[in-house]
Amino acid sequence: MHSQVLLIEFGAVILALGLLGRVAARLSFSPIPLYLLAGLAFGEGGLLPLGASGEFIATGAEIGVILLLLMLGLEYTASDLVSNLKSHYPAGLVDFTLNALPGAAAALLLGWGPVAAVVLAGVTWISSSGVIAKVLGDLGRVGNRETPVILSVLVLEDLAMAVYLPIVTALVAGVSLAAGSVTLAIALGAAGLVLFVAVRFGRVISRFVSSDDPEKLLLVVLGLTILVAGIAQELQVSAAVGAFLVGIALSGEVAEGAHTLLSPLRDLFAAIFFVFFGLHTDPASIPPVLLPALALAVVTAGTKIATGYWAAGRAGISVKGRWRAGGALVARGEFSIVIAGLAVTAGIEPDLGPLATAYVLILVVAGPLTARWTEPLAARVGTWRAARARPETPATAPTDETVQPTPVGD
Repeated sequence: MHSQVLLIEFGAVILALGLLGRVAARLSFSPIPLYLLAGLAFGEGGLLPLGASGEFIATGAEIGVILLLLMLGLEYTASDLVSNLKSHYPAGLVDFTLNALPGAAAALLLGWGPVAAVVLAGVTWISSSGVIAKVLGDLGRVGNRETPVILSVLVLEDLAMAVYLPIVTALVAGVSLAAGSVTLAIALGAAGLVLFVAVRFGRVISRFVSSDDPEKLLLVVLGLTILVAGIAQELQVSAAVGAFLVGIALSGEVAEGAHTLLSPLRDLFAAIFFVFFGLHTDPASIPPVLLPALALAVVTAGTKIATGYWAAGRAGISVKGRWRAGGALVARGEFSIVIAGLAVTAGIEPDLGPLATAYVLILVVAGPLTARWTEPLAARVGTWRAARARPETPATAPTDETVQPTPVGD
């Protein structure tokens, strides 16, 4: 009976996700908010609470996180990451300062403590690479001059996660300072080793994994990724970081083939992950944190726009391109939920999950709008201010003319 209920519930979840994905595609919209809402509906306090399939969905959600980070790693080569780190690290520092600090400050103002502050800093810091890439494609901006700047900021954020995630994992686990330092040292050492090996021996690794048979390629890449992720988690580093490093180590035709084969699996399990996060959030807990989430969304939307504007200006992009770069970076999504999920699973702060859910829902909807309208609105405001500053032309004053007396005859 238990297995029958599990199949019915899990089948209903997958069917609902497919239908929601179709709705999002029709509206040219990111499906992430709809998946989160589905999780709220299926969770405790929702319309149709799940019972038997909860543990199975939890396993699928963990695989979803692993595949998200693997696919992210496949997007970049080790040499790309090293060159981006050398050339654009000031933009990464500005991005961290402007966008992580508001989240940390908000957590401290809410009285949540330093661990929750570190977690919420990550939630507000990391933009959604998936949503932003889709928006740039939809708007036809992939070839724009500001697009490499946007991608550089995203790459630096993704690379920073290799350091940030082990810190968060150690903090939420409540380990000591010494143990946390060891965990961070292991993570940094692993990341550095993988980058070195990928730069020097990337072709050898790719040849070892490569196969003309798509089935064998899929099995080897997926098995290797889950194995490394499990080892990383055993070392208290983070399964997601392990998957990210595997993606970086693969390059060339292997990376392209694996990306094509794994994309459908990534989309499936990522959708399950968003549902899983929603399952752990009581819908009744969102209204009390809606105003703080909205305020934080407004502040960090502004700081992301400022980040993109500054980074594009540093690269010599025109003013219009700077505004477009800033507006494109606003969306938060999958990685904000991944970070918040670590704290929710550990039970760090009851209100952190609902606030992160509301925050992501707001910005994943607002992100495509700011990408489209930030530059036109900035141009209109600039025109209006220029018109206000322009001195008015004084009215023509009447000229004093000498009135000649009419000659009087004698």
